[in-house]
Amino acid sequence: MTESPEAPPPATAPEADTTLADHGENPWKIRDFRLLWLGRLTAVLAIQIQSTAVIWQVLEIARRDHPIEQASLYAGMVGLVQFIPLLLLTLPAGEMADRRDRKLTVSACMGGELVCALAFLGLALSGEPPLWGLLGVAALFGACRAFLAPASQALLPMVVGMKALPRAIVAQSLAFQTGAIAGPTLGGLLLAVSTPFAYAAAGVLFLVGLGCFVLIRTDGRPPTPPAHGRWAAVREGLAYVWRTRVVIGAISLDLIVVLFAGVALLVPVFAASVLDVGPQGFGLLRAAFGVGALVMALYLSRFPILRRGGLWMFSAVAVFGVCTLVFGLSQIVWISAVALFIGGAADMVSVNIRQTLIQIATPDEMRGRVSSVSMLFIGASNELGEACSGVMVRLLGPVGAAVFGGLGALAATGLWARAFPDLRKADRLT
Repeated sequence: MTESPEAPPPATAPEADTTLADHGENPWKIRDFRLLWLGRLTAVLAIQIQSTAVIWQVLEIARRDHPIEQASLYAGMVGLVQFIPLLLLTLPAGEMADRRDRKLTVSACMGGELVCALAFLGLALSGEPPLWGLLGVAALFGACRAFLAPASQALLPMVVGMKALPRAIVAQSLAFQTGAIAGPTLGGLLLAVSTPFAYAAAGVLFLVGLGCFVLIRTDGRPPTPPAHGRWAAVREGLAYVWRTRVVIGAISLDLIVVLFAGVALLVPVFAASVLDVGPQGFGLLRAAFGVGALVMALYLSRFPILRRGGLWMFSAVAVFGVCTLVFGLSQIVWISAVALFIGGAADMVSVNIRQTLIQIATPDEMRGRVSSVSMLFIGASNELGEACSGVMVRLLGPVGAAVFGGLGALAATGLWARAFPDLRKADRLT
């Protein structure tokens, strides 16, 4: 791969563990990685349960006074109010991850997410909470995520070293997809008991995740903090991303595709109004996407993609667009679930290749800032994508929004393949 500067030596593991070199390419032998993995798994489970509860609760409250199209717009606001603090804070948070202790930052952010879960629980116990209260807590949660994402991404190579990094990325994806499978399903089941019960479960999981991060012994301080001022360091990170065409092409493709074809909001809308399957069916449909991604992650952990990375990534994005089209046109639950399953598998291929390319192309002293740009694009694609989906449902209806999104994803795939030839021709993923 071109334009891949050599990264400095990673931080060493603590004396209680053996050296990173002794572990070779197997991150599972590293105690701190096991804690990091478990912390990520419990955090993702908590986020998915909480997200399922918030979106369903907002949708149900709004549907009492508005038709489904307008209620969907309110549900889309949950993503928008989380994106605004991401937009404002992620770049300064990336600079902070390159200057301050990354482990301490991750732990503090997990504590903030725990506070948000308790706030959601308090609102739910108060009866029927006002929509502005739910949206306000969601905005605070978005601020915590703005600082958490770049610090945690930059911490991973410090924990495992560069030799084990590709397998560690796949393992982290396994943690995420396991949470993405179990989280929505658990969220639907917990919602069937009560909304406060779902928020309480999320709070317990956030507490477990916080404990895991606190127990990590690896020194989280960046080896070479930025020598110049904060905003000059932010500009340096942006300039690096812009001139590294493989990086900017990969993260911008993810942004535009999920803006068009994000399924996070479409699934609950289809579950409530098109397929009429209730909260349990909603959880199972959301889980279908995660199951497909998990199966693919397990396959990639055994048979990783090492060559023709760019071609595989563009092909996976095209498959994702086709699956969104099928999901939008289907009125049969099992066909919708299969489309989401295949779409999740395709998305896993794209995510794995994109993250590997970005990590390989980035030196350690820039990881926080580059990760912040990447996570800003991901946050825009997820949170802002929910808001865009809400607008499109309002304008075109649920089916029209899904069809528009699938066609848009396919068009973006062709345009980006032409505009970023270095990304399309990217070969080795080692």
